[in-house]
Amino acid sequence: MKHLALDTAAPLPHWPGPGLDRWTHAQLSPWTLGVSTASLRMAFDDWLTHLAFNPAEQLDLAQKALQGAQQIADYATRAHQTDCAPCIEPMVHDTRFVHPSWQTWPFNLMSQSFLLTQQWWQCASTGVRGVEPHHESVVTFTLRQILDTVSPANFVLSNPEVLERTAKTAGANLRQGFQNWLEDLQALRTNSPPKGAEAYRVGRDVAVTPGQVIYRNHLIELIQYTPTTAQVRPEPVLVVPSWIMKYYVLDLSPHNSLIKHLVDQGHIVFAMSWANPQSEDRDLDMDDYLHMGVMDALEVISTVLPQARVHALGYCLGGTLLTIAAAAMARDGDDRLATVSLLAAQTDFTEPGELQLFIDDSQVAHLEDTMWDKGYLDSRQMAGAFQLMNSTDLIWSRLLKDYLLGERAPISDLMAWNADGTRLPYSMHTEYLRRMFLHNDLANGRYPVRGKPVALTAIQCPIYAVGTVRDHVAPWRSVHKLHLLTHVDTTFVLTSGGHNVGIVNPPGVAGRSFQALTRPHDGPYLDPEAWLQTAPHHEGSWWPHWVQWLQAHSGPKRAPPPMGAPDAGLVPLCDAPGTYVLQT
Repeated sequence: MKHLALDTAAPLPHWPGPGLDRWTHAQLSPWTLGVSTASLRMAFDDWLTHLAFNPAEQLDLAQKALQGAQQIADYATRAHQTDCAPCIEPMVHDTRFVHPSWQTWPFNLMSQSFLLTQQWWQCASTGVRGVEPHHESVVTFTLRQILDTVSPANFVLSNPEVLERTAKTAGANLRQGFQNWLEDLQALRTNSPPKGAEAYRVGRDVAVTPGQVIYRNHLIELIQYTPTTAQVRPEPVLVVPSWIMKYYVLDLSPHNSLIKHLVDQGHIVFAMSWANPQSEDRDLDMDDYLHMGVMDALEVISTVLPQARVHALGYCLGGTLLTIAAAAMARDGDDRLATVSLLAAQTDFTEPGELQLFIDDSQVAHLEDTMWDKGYLDSRQMAGAFQLMNSTDLIWSRLLKDYLLGERAPISDLMAWNADGTRLPYSMHTEYLRRMFLHNDLANGRYPVRGKPVALTAIQCPIYAVGTVRDHVAPWRSVHKLHLLTHVDTTFVLTSGGHNVGIVNPPGVAGRSFQALTRPHDGPYLDPEAWLQTAPHHEGSWWPHWVQWLQAHSGPKRAPPPMGAPDAGLVPLCDAPGTYVLQT
């Protein structure tokens, strides 16, 4: 019998590489709304497994369920009475059941039953001994989203406000709501802006502060704005916006433009406008954004205004990038920064709020595969995550008003800007998520610039940091952690509003307020709760307070500088707002 010899010279079969896995995950991503199913499964497995082996907690939940059933049964016997007191109150931010008609039978019984059910699931998903905190947050958040879909406020027959409107209008509200839904569906399918956004065209209605683009590279255009005062402060202001948004959130309409406000107060202003990445930009990384962005802009300003020190302002991710630049400059003996101002910008990522629900190793790997397919993360995926974090206001309130009541709220300049999204290149976003959210390298002194780590303790110039009360992207307590990372005079401001409305906060708007407190470089640390009790409260906008702080750190006024530096090749290329902001 012959033995078959193994041909060691024959090539081994070629199996598909990791690209097949990434392609598979990218194809599945739209069906899972960009969420890693593995991450969800691990969270629910952790929760269910621990709950299954905790008999005391099971008995406690069973007792709570029985108490809830008794409560709603007792309530049902008196729900028809006009003065029937509720057995449970909704949370402060929950406005779904505030309409007076919800106090009438049987709708009061429906809402009370829903709120009790919601309360029970909150108890069931929190405090289970042994569950990892991140998994607990994911389970609680997911269950809340599921419960919100079956709220009686979301359906015509169980919402008394909708029924009243339907009876009054003979169903016109539902017809209009259906038309609104069709319009939104068409806008989603064609990736076009929402109806009404055409009233805010960039360069005509928004982003209209006069200026010139004096520099352009592959990643940024740098705009120098035209002075409106006879004399200006010698220190220019450099605006570093987030690359997750278009810069003109800080230059909306003339009445609420922070850039125009600065110019009118006698400041020389430069603003960076980021390019909107394409597939071929997949390899742009954080180092590119640092050097082709902040550092190139500073070099240009130093050419236009030699010897001038710069007031640098960073918003959101732009603020995080600015702190990296400031730390690297301080490490290398570069003292061109006079001050650093950070708007809703995180430097420590241990408590990033509900955004952390979308950030773990499994979820980041899933996002990497989604971006790997196209070379970037699409703005619609980011918008979906932000909507889920504030689903009560951005999803369910809109469902009620736009589709059931047939009311289409007029679109504002801020809403039009919010729909004008940008993309994030694969390499940069991967590095940002892993270095900041997963490993917290910046706060821990591990973030490398030119091969050497930087430390925020190296920063020498004064800092002005703004947090907003209702921020779902950069929670103010997370922003407040900057106090633990720097040893300079730090003015911290907490303003009313959210991540965008709190920053786009012009003077003269009713209901706005803020707290502000300066900690000297050698002053004691105040934790967030102590800070709340100590910081003075002020009515109105924080903008004048910030301008006053800037001017206290500025020199005497002088004649305005020329536009650009023609002798150095920095000639005006086009009028503001430039060309990059128009990229789709």
